Amino acid sequence: MAYDNGKTDGARPMPPSRQLAPKGNVLVLGNSGVGKSTLINAVIGDDVAKTSFGTSGTTKELSIYESPSVPFRVIDSIGFEPSPIAALRAVHAVRAWSRASAKEGNENTRINVIWFCVDGTAAKLFRETIRNLANAVRMWKSVPIVAVVTKSYSQPDRERNVAMVREAFHGTRIEHNLRAIVPVVAQTYVINDTAFAAPEGVADLIDATMEAMPDGLRGGAHDLQQFKLTRKRMLAQGLIGACVAAGATVGAVPIPIADTLVLSPLELAELNGLARLYGIDKDEDSKRLLDEVVQVGAASVVAHSAISAIKAIPGIDLAASVVNAIVAASIIAALGEGAVAMFEQIYTGKRSVHDLGWARHLMEEQFGEGFLGKVNGITVAAQAGGKDMRQMIIELVKAAFFGRGK
Repeated sequence: MAYDNGKTDGARPMPPSRQLAPKGNVLVLGNSGVGKSTLINAVIGDDVAKTSFGTSGTTKELSIYESPSVPFRVIDSIGFEPSPIAALRAVHAVRAWSRASAKEGNENTRINVIWFCVDGTAAKLFRETIRNLANAVRMWKSVPIVAVVTKSYSQPDRERNVAMVREAFHGTRIEHNLRAIVPVVAQTYVINDTAFAAPEGVADLIDATMEAMPDGLRGGAHDLQQFKLTRKRMLAQGLIGACVAAGATVGAVPIPIADTLVLSPLELAELNGLARLYGIDKDEDSKRLLDEVVQVGAASVVAHSAISAIKAIPGIDLAASVVNAIVAASIIAALGEGAVAMFEQIYTGKRSVHDLGWARHLMEEQFGEGFLGKVNGITVAAQAGGKDMRQMIIELVKAAFFGRGK
């Protein structure tokens, strides 16, 4: 699985035969810098493709993205800048799109849902922004609006953000269009070496969007479940990748990693982030499951075996800090991959948070001979050197555990 860089650049043209798929269309509006590109990439995914509905006069201001696995297209507009001229330009582009989509033969480009993106780090949502939005959607009087609060990193932030949006919409002519307010963290936000704001809210946004769609465009429950699972898996890989990079840094300690507690906060941050992403952190039963996972994957237990295995490899001459970094990053990768495999089973209803024996067995397998073999392979490859050792370790660990290095 590719690691998300949060951009939708370089999208390839969509063949005409695929442009006619019976999908809904979601228009994305909001100020520049609010994180629309990151949000679109989190929802559409790595196989995002740019297509070209509408006239040449409108597509200069709008970008349309779709993927075979996603039940709707996403139409991105230029940002609502503070400048009145720039705001009018955005409004004009949206209105032009509206007129084009209403023409006969363009039924497949009608706007079905609007995502109004709001920066969760902003102190206030200004009325001018709401006026710009109201002007832009004047021709879609009945189209539902889903307010997407980006960069909403904590529970207190989310509560404040939701209240901010409700207050800004209150009493406006588009208040009745507001169907949902969804706080979202569209990609892993790194706070420091052992603290992360994990991706959240993307599945909730998908649910809110499909619920707002006309009945004929909502798709089957099974397909929607698979779509959300795919998005969760991509976001989980991004979180694990960030944790692997942190593991390679904090693990490079001068004493054996097995004799320190340096990885414990990072392990917990990774596991808790993944649990939130899959909704496996709701009650005491979930906490007992997480405790079981932590006990099996504890660095103090696993690292002894990994370091012993490395020492048994003929011809290895790496500094202790390099060996520690390899072991630490590998433990983080294996813990994350094992947790994702477990949480997916629970999320899809195939397993329960009560299956502690199964969970322990799965994690024991994750840190068994296969794990040691991967660590040995990474170590042998690192022996060749040739570039920045930390970055090399990160790439080797990703390649060994995830199938690709970047």
